[in-house]
Amino acid sequence: MPATPPTAPLRLTVDELAARAGVTVRTLRFYSGRGLLPPPELGPRRVGWYGAAHLDRLELIEELQRQGLTLAAIERYLAQLPKDIGSLDLAIHRALVAAWTPESAEEADVERLSQRVGRQLSGADLDRLVAMGALHRTDRPEVFRVDPGLLPLGARVLDLPIPLETIMATRAAVRLHSQATARELHRLFRETVWKPLRERESDPAELDRMRELTAEVEPLLTQALVTAFHRSLAEALAESSARTGDG
Repeated sequence: MPATPPTAPLRLTVDELAARAGVTVRTLRFYSGRGLLPPPELGPRRVGWYGAAHLDRLELIEELQRQGLTLAAIERYLAQLPKDIGSLDLAIHRALVAAWTPESAEEADVERLSQRVGRQLSGADLDRLVAMGALHRTDRPEVFRVDPGLLPLGARVLDLPIPLETIMATRAAVRLHSQATARELHRLFRETVWKPLRERESDPAELDRMRELTAEVEPLLTQALVTAFHRSLAEALAESSARTGDG
């Protein structure tokens, strides 16, 4: 397939958008009807054209569903996002949400990966995606294990002038602090919720109910952590820009 110029704006029909996101057109129209997707740009003959922000928003919705959020919770999540949020920010949100899920066992060859990201992937592209953690090498050179949450973000930053070493260091820092946060949250929940409950209750039904509540709390924690991280990153970037401007 021919390579897509990095600067070319993404223009997809409803069928192409559904194919790129791996959902049905019916599902896409359902999301649009619920207000989860903004309307497309209307072209000649009232043909609807969708862009990168539509694709990233759709992929974020699918990732939030995998986390266990209901449509109502997803609507609340999306409502908290800035009205003018861009494609890259949406991809970052999805990558952060996906970072809390177990690694995927999905595999794909280079041709299939190229179709998913909308460009022919070169050897250098594959190396960068592996460094980001979006792909993992297997014993077959043409086949990779895919992280579905990181792949869309990785595809969007392939052409940014970021050294490979910086990408690898960034990934390591995020994983380190994510693991530390997860361990601390687990400790707090175990000591302040589970332990007191076990000391008070011996009813198996009550313990089963607590397990159900734990499963319900997990996506809420994920949303809170992703939102907090994104805001902290935005504040750090704003402070850095202000210092640069003062200098």
